[in-house]
Amino acid sequence: MSPAANAVLDARGAQAARREHILDAAEACFVRNGFHRSTMQDLAREAGMSPGNIYRYFESKEAVVLGLADREHERGCVLIEEMERADDRRGALMSILERYFLQVSREMALLRLDLWSEANRNPDIGAMVARIEDEARSWFVETLAALATSPDCDPGALYAAMNLVMKGLVIDRALSPDYDPAPGIVQLHALMEAGLAGRLPSAPSPDKEPGR
Repeated sequence: MSPAANAVLDARGAQAARREHILDAAEACFVRNGFHRSTMQDLAREAGMSPGNIYRYFESKEAVVLGLADREHERGCVLIEEMERADDRRGALMSILERYFLQVSREMALLRLDLWSEANRNPDIGAMVARIEDEARSWFVETLAALATSPDCDPGALYAAMNLVMKGLVIDRALSPDYDPAPGIVQLHALMEAGLAGRLPSAPSPDKEPGR
């Protein structure tokens, strides 16, 4: 490889490393101050850079958040590839979900809550959150349909039930100092097994009183 090509690769590597550094700083800043109160100047101080230098990599605070979302998406793709390579895709999916909720940091959970809240005030963040939600739903519904063991399986309803538990685990991680994902993971596993077998519990009819 020519010296010029090596120089280009080195420059790209340095740029990627600087972007990662900015994203790490932004994550720390958003968790500490909240997204709404954090400014690009705050991010620059956290990263040890000038505001002008920050803008060379990200044109706005929303662009930084998109960068964080893309980074999280890339990490998720690695886990998906791991599941696709597994002989037991069903077991691999549950293992990946379990590992994620065991390892998710409180900082990341707090950031997720802050973004969910900001989505109601900021159209750009709202559109990003909606896109992520749609992509996740599409992937899960397709995957659950492929893993179903009964024609009675309703992949959409199963994902909706699982999503409630998964979001609850994120909220619990963010708010509870005594976070214990074990009960939620057990519930998630039970829901997935029941749903894939077409035995997903149904909600009671609204015109029926409890116990009747």
